[in-house]
Amino acid sequence: MRSISVDTVKKAVKQGFLEICVNADSQVEQALKSLINHSEGLSAFALDIMCKNFSIAREKSVPFCQDTGMAIVFCEVGQDIHFQGGSIEDAINQGVREAYTQGHFRASVLDALSRKNTGDNTPAVIHYQIKQGAELTLKIMAKGFGSENMSRLFMLSPGAGEQGIIDSVVSAVLEAGSNPCPPVIVGVGIGGTMEKAALLSKKALFRQLNSPNEQPELDVLEKVICDKINQLNIGAMGYGGKTALKVCIEKYPTHIAALPVAVTIQCHAVRHKVIKL
Repeated sequence: MRSISVDTVKKAVKQGFLEICVNADSQVEQALKSLINHSEGLSAFALDIMCKNFSIAREKSVPFCQDTGMAIVFCEVGQDIHFQGGSIEDAINQGVREAYTQGHFRASVLDALSRKNTGDNTPAVIHYQIKQGAELTLKIMAKGFGSENMSRLFMLSPGAGEQGIIDSVVSAVLEAGSNPCPPVIVGVGIGGTMEKAALLSKKALFRQLNSPNEQPELDVLEKVICDKINQLNIGAMGYGGKTALKVCIEKYPTHIAALPVAVTIQCHAVRHKVIKL
């Protein structure tokens, strides 16, 4: 049995969100810089502004997007861990609270009906998974809602098959247009139930930009969908050109009568980090 202080968890979460809201993902930043040389007109101009924005944010320690998102944490807990000093959920939320307050990040979280703001961007959306061993992995994400609002769920008939999956994902990106601030990364969850597909699509966004899918058939499908998305020619902020930097797919077994497909779109302002304790 391994003991972990919840204060350690709080500090890790706090530091993680302070970092990701200010420092752009290096692989995404490099991908955008590379795109500038293959773009024209307003598309090239928009990409250049994105990259300059990343640089200014890093130099001045300010957020590179005004929407500092809703905090999402995938908490993978080894079954041989014992948490000391309180509740891990309280610790995660306190870490988010302190990060958003100290960093002067925008507080965007409010009651869904009364629309009263909580004032500190809590509570976070936390997902737990129990695993073997004694390691704690926190996958944190600051998810902006210009792109989150473009998320879609398709409950396809089994007969729709692979072509139905392709068509659904491409149609979701086409409908989104310039709203999610492209170039985007597209997370796709296939299988399970309605909620499982949605979770898979969100978890898929933690893949590194330069990493292939470990399942060869999914790696091929990702490339096919990405090519079709880029044929839409939506491009940077809707000015034409490359629309998707990557498509990331996760799948899970499903019922014989179903083919759930969830799509989560991530804007170019990618903010995520994997923390191992």
